[in-house]
Amino acid sequence: MSPRRILFIQTQGENAGAQEISRLVGAGLGARGYDVSHLFFYRKSPSFDAPPNTRYCSHDRPRGVLGALKFPMQLLREIRAIRPDAILTFQHYGNTVGGIAARLASSAPVIANQVSARMLMNPLVRTVDLALGMFGVFDLITVNSSDMLMDYARYPNNYSKRLRYIPHGFDLKTTDLTKQQARAAFGLPPDVPLLGSVARLNAGKRLDAAIGTLADSPDWHLVLAGQGPHEAALRQLVVEKHLETRVYFTGELPPERIGDFLAALDVFVFPSRAETFGLAAVEAASAGVPVVASDLPVLREVLASDGQPAALFVDAADRCQFTDAISRVLNDASLRADLIAAGRGLHARYSVARMVDEYEQLLRDLLAPVPQLAPQS
Repeated sequence: MSPRRILFIQTQGENAGAQEISRLVGAGLGARGYDVSHLFFYRKSPSFDAPPNTRYCSHDRPRGVLGALKFPMQLLREIRAIRPDAILTFQHYGNTVGGIAARLASSAPVIANQVSARMLMNPLVRTVDLALGMFGVFDLITVNSSDMLMDYARYPNNYSKRLRYIPHGFDLKTTDLTKQQARAAFGLPPDVPLLGSVARLNAGKRLDAAIGTLADSPDWHLVLAGQGPHEAALRQLVVEKHLETRVYFTGELPPERIGDFLAALDVFVFPSRAETFGLAAVEAASAGVPVVASDLPVLREVLASDGQPAALFVDAADRCQFTDAISRVLNDASLRADLIAAGRGLHARYSVARMVDEYEQLLRDLLAPVPQLAPQS
């Protein structure tokens, strides 16, 4: 029997949370005998750590009339060439555009993965997503937190009945470097209180709030790892506040360097306006870095182990509260120890193997057994 062909469809190739989850699920299914391919609309980042069997509809983001005409045709061609038995779509454009293309090019069942908070979605995209779920373009829809499940369960039954809750798994971000070695590796000062974050640099991550905390704390420094559409605005804010000697941008980092980056930090800051899981904060906490995070229900749910919070939660939009919370973590050894201990327990809670088990069960439920040919006499 030929292995089942599983196709993952996503918007852009970059080192971010959704891509990390699809990489882990794809690798797990591949190890279990599935034939896994990844299809991205385009490659956004030159440093993207592409998984095996990766294809792109375009090497750059499609632009202009010609690009808009060529892209959907190439997307359909790629899906038909792979001939998948099942399709998993990720990100809101991957779900909507990819879901429609999947139905046009293939009879394979479609599992849409909701990794975008509804409040941050374009209203038109949100409406299209609702319609695709209502009318069965998506066979199943996965969400990665109980908070998100409750949010999407408000949709009409023909959408909500397709929802399945599968928590993210993650790989531990380890390193052999000491804090001083890690700072030296990134060109960071060795003897300052260092805050940091790993994020896509967009407005929803609210990293301007992290920069704002430095105004009242002249000895603090901040390092940001990632790339995104808000980077120029963040750099301009740094200049306006005369913080050029205290704020650093590393650019996007491959997964294997995240552990080194986290080892350099005293506090991981996570001031997002909205999240569906908060993978970067979970990775930081599990690596033993104290986390100060936005007080969102989903983060209180996810950043906890054995009933103990693995982050200090705060209204990150309030600069005084945010600054005070960071100061508490820097100056209270007992609080730091409690946060680190709770963070170390997250890896057992969010197992990659368990995540892959649950996706494999969805595939088994959707895919009819392959008929066995009767032996010829």
